[in-house]
This record gives sequence, C-alpha cells and structure tokens, in this order.
Amino acid sequence: MLPMLRTYLHAFLGERGATAVEYGIMVALIAIVIIGAVTALGLGLKGTFSSAASQMP
Repeated sequence: MLPMLRTYLHAFLGERGATAVEYGIMVALIAIVIIGAVTALGLGLKGTFSSAASQMP
C-alpha cells in the first residue's frame, strides 16, 4: 500500500510534498510506539507499587 501511496503523492505533490508526508508518517508511527511503551511501563509500575503498598503496615 505504501508504494502505491508514494506514487500517488509524487504525482500529486511532487518530491517535496511526498517527503514531508513520509516524515509525518514516520513521526506518527514513532509516537504510537512510544505511547504504547509508556502505557505498558506505567501499568507494570502501578502493579509493583500497589503490591509494595499492600505489604506495608
């Protein structure tokens, strides 16, 4: 799908527009990965702190 999208963007926007769109897509994907990692880490830390808090008198 990306090659077809790239071909369409090259024809419609030219080289500069296609490059900007590609960078935008990469930034969006990186942001999604970071958000997923932070969410997973946060859930893990929540469990750890809940366990530690429940064992305190």
